[in-house]
Amino acid sequence: MKKRYSSLLLIVTQVLYAQETIQTDRPDQTESTSITPKSNLQLESGFFYEKTDTESRNISQPTLLIKYGVNKNLELRVGTDFNSETVYHERNSGISPVTLGFKAKLMEERKFMPAIAFLGQLTLNRLASKNFKTPCTAPSFRLLFNHTLSDKVNLGYNLGAEWNGVTPDVTGVYTVSTSYSFDEKLGMFAEFYGYLNKFEKADHRFDAGFTYLISNNFQVDTSAGVGISEISPDYFVSAGVSYRFSTK
Repeated sequence: MKKRYSSLLLIVTQVLYAQETIQTDRPDQTESTSITPKSNLQLESGFFYEKTDTESRNISQPTLLIKYGVNKNLELRVGTDFNSETVYHERNSGISPVTLGFKAKLMEERKFMPAIAFLGQLTLNRLASKNFKTPCTAPSFRLLFNHTLSDKVNLGYNLGAEWNGVTPDVTGVYTVSTSYSFDEKLGMFAEFYGYLNKFEKADHRFDAGFTYLISNNFQVDTSAGVGISEISPDYFVSAGVSYRFSTK
């Protein structure tokens, strides 16, 4: 009898785990507080096009973020992309500097208190194509927050800082994103975010998009946005896929 109960418990646990849907950090700029499940590898990749002005544009194809769940409170991350920049008909293409990082859960959501996580990253200036190398290694960090407002609505926001690897100036980063689930598969989001540097004008942007679950471990997405400030890009569009699998 004891063996039968143990087997039943194992089956129930496996079913519950299988029903846990993938949680991604794309396509919006707001990093989620969710952690990739233990021993799971998650790949998030996509296409990004940005038009800065009449003479400049930027294309990233593909963007790539690889995440691995160490335990329920920690994931490790590696990110990069193949970037193509065109400025006044001069084009540079290559691999952007590789970014290593981790996300750690600090607190679960409780009543009016949000879920909180910390994201720390280090962009390695020499691990890049020649045209995209920077003089210095560039750190960045964010505090991540999430409120569950209802069964269908979530509110997420980030506060942090980053360096560009070229100058010692620090840039503040903020994001505010709300998401809505139409059903178990289709969701949408709308977001404001921006970059604040005391030596430059503020850069504020808005974007929105949709996500669709093909399965619990496979998601596709699309999004678009516009610049709000004078120095912001004119517009940008993105589309991508995310896939998760167990390494056990």
